[in-house]
Amino acid sequence: MKRPFIHEDFLLETEQSRTLYHSFASRLPIIDYHNHLSPRDVAENRRYENLTEIWLAGDHYKWRAMRACGVDERFITGNATDLEKFSAWAATVPKTLRNPLYHWTHLELLRVFGIGDVLLGPETARDVWEKCNELLATPGCTAQGILQRMNVEILCTTEDPVDDLRFHAAMAASGAGTPEMLPTFRPDRVLAIDDPEGYPGYLRSLGEASGVDIGSWDELLAALRKRHDYFHERGCRLSDHGHETAFAGDYTVQDASSALRLLMRGEAPDPRQAAAFRAALAYELAVMDWEKGWVQQFHLGALRATNTRMRRLLGSDAGFDTIGDVSLGSTLARFLDRLDEHDRLAKTVLYNLNPRDNELLAAMIGNFQSGPAAGKMQFGPAWWFLDQIDGMTRQIEALSAMGLLSQFVGMLTDSRSILSFPRHEYFRRLLCHILGTDMRRGLIPDDIDLVGGMVRDICYNNARRYFAFPRMRGTRPVAAGSHAGTS
Repeated sequence: MKRPFIHEDFLLETEQSRTLYHSFASRLPIIDYHNHLSPRDVAENRRYENLTEIWLAGDHYKWRAMRACGVDERFITGNATDLEKFSAWAATVPKTLRNPLYHWTHLELLRVFGIGDVLLGPETARDVWEKCNELLATPGCTAQGILQRMNVEILCTTEDPVDDLRFHAAMAASGAGTPEMLPTFRPDRVLAIDDPEGYPGYLRSLGEASGVDIGSWDELLAALRKRHDYFHERGCRLSDHGHETAFAGDYTVQDASSALRLLMRGEAPDPRQAAAFRAALAYELAVMDWEKGWVQQFHLGALRATNTRMRRLLGSDAGFDTIGDVSLGSTLARFLDRLDEHDRLAKTVLYNLNPRDNELLAAMIGNFQSGPAAGKMQFGPAWWFLDQIDGMTRQIEALSAMGLLSQFVGMLTDSRSILSFPRHEYFRRLLCHILGTDMRRGLIPDDIDLVGGMVRDICYNNARRYFAFPRMRGTRPVAAGSHAGTS
């Protein structure tokens, strides 16, 4: 009988790899410390009407593939029926061979819906549609049901400082148990001063949320600090920043204040003032994270919304972003050093989008490592365009060569799809493949408990220790010793 495409030893090419995965990695809980899921969907335990609603809505990875196959926008983001959109996606899937979408698609069908005996395509689309929709009507396929099935323990969503976090509060009060849903503080909009006409409106929203009438630089910082406090009280332990590069120019408070006065009137500051404003604010936000013991994340290198026509039609986050080519090294070093010089550098995760920067970040984190936190500086997992076999492998190899893979905090989804959690399995299988191959080749000891302990740490224990979520304090990591009885 022919073995199914996604089988128990998928990606695991050596005996050591198979033992590492099945005995040490496969059953570990998931700490998904960065994603873009809807807190409302999770808190309200959303029941999805059909496969298009849960699988295609908001997924710009799939949208890009469909556009590349000549699918009309009507069947992607337009007014076609949900069945028509799914049929267009199913017809696209066979054309995604060697793109990670092909692996993700069939992993998700198997892990969430139990469909492992067919390949999705035009001929199988109707049967898949009907079976999945039938399962979506059952209690186990609600938002929380899927997360529990995927063994998700911690879920960190991404919120603007003005968010009232009511869905996080509702989830906490519901007594649902797992997963625990926590917010992440993402203040990108307060630094987004390229739209000066819209900036006063955002300041008003921030002022209303914080109870601070923002009319000066000090009042802006006070408003942000109040929101930072609010997030902390509700379990937030991470910030996130999505910028093309780090903000590290020279500045004075007077320069930053002058820029703010112009922005409050809807006027654009000159380039020098704008750079000063961003550098000053980035520093102050980083200090707030350090004061509370948070982890700060920097997603660097994306060139966003490059297609003007489609941005006007669909807005942002619609599949028209790309890998940027900005230089990161000198500005990032300067930003981190500015904080470290006064011992105000928080635990930090750095992500690159351009693969040429792998070695740059892997080396950069070594400049600012310090106790007592093990792995204080992290080279974050392969992200966005890079979270595929080659991208993840190159990130692991760079970190291994220039840092310590053993201290790595592992994978995340960075996704808007509730079905995306098999990406943790994808990463874990690849990690075990790499280490198992090294064991077979004699590059590391053929000691299954030694290497298996590192696998457990990377896939779960390191993140549990590093992020210090309230729920994790006082809990014990998964044992890194013998693998007996854990398969």
